[in-house]
Amino acid sequence: MKSILLREIKSFFGSPTGYLVIAIFLLLNGMFLWVFEGEFNILNSGFADLSPFFTISPWILIFLIPAVTMRSFSDERKQGTLELLLTKPLTVWQIVQGKFFGAMLLIVIAIIPTFIYVYVISSYGMPEGNIDMGSTIGSYFGLLFLIGSYTAIGIFTSALSENQIVAFILSVFLCFFFYFAFGGISTFLGGQNFLESLGMERHFRSMSRGVLDSRDIIYFISICVLFLSFTVYKLKSLRS
Repeated sequence: MKSILLREIKSFFGSPTGYLVIAIFLLLNGMFLWVFEGEFNILNSGFADLSPFFTISPWILIFLIPAVTMRSFSDERKQGTLELLLTKPLTVWQIVQGKFFGAMLLIVIAIIPTFIYVYVISSYGMPEGNIDMGSTIGSYFGLLFLIGSYTAIGIFTSALSENQIVAFILSVFLCFFFYFAFGGISTFLGGQNFLESLGMERHFRSMSRGVLDSRDIIYFISICVLFLSFTVYKLKSLRS
């Protein structure tokens, strides 16, 4: 698995892909949070908290993560190197894990520079240090689990087609569906808590309150394991 992970990281940073992903994520967040006028502008909100960042990030990541993962297996299938990859002395599960952690690590690297937002808001708060660190830390943990879930979905869709655009569109749709759709359907049906609990948004918002509930953690881990298992099953069917 380690060899696949290192290979993925080298491919990301051996081309403009890795740098573009980091730059686009930071640029979009920076523009919405500090430059553009609107509900996400922290300077105009009058509150020393990062809730606008954690509100807008899932939207940006819905498009950014599929753009990273769409080539994971689609490119291997298109170039005919998937068969060679599957002959390596690694299990299919280890190959999938390597691809998963490689893509996820790239997105996590893009998140790390945003820690400076915490310092800036804390420094300029009235009084200084007036920021809810519990909520902020919980939100970052929630974002980490959300990244893992989006990445697992993206890895799965990349194994479904040789066409990277198809993989991208499918991934965006599934990420959107699992994050937003269940809440919307629940509201439409009059507030069905069971349906809402199937969506990522409810669990992400729960963690954003600063309480790391085991149910939320188990939910996100289950999503990751489920879609990675689907990927393993698909690859095994291609091999046979």
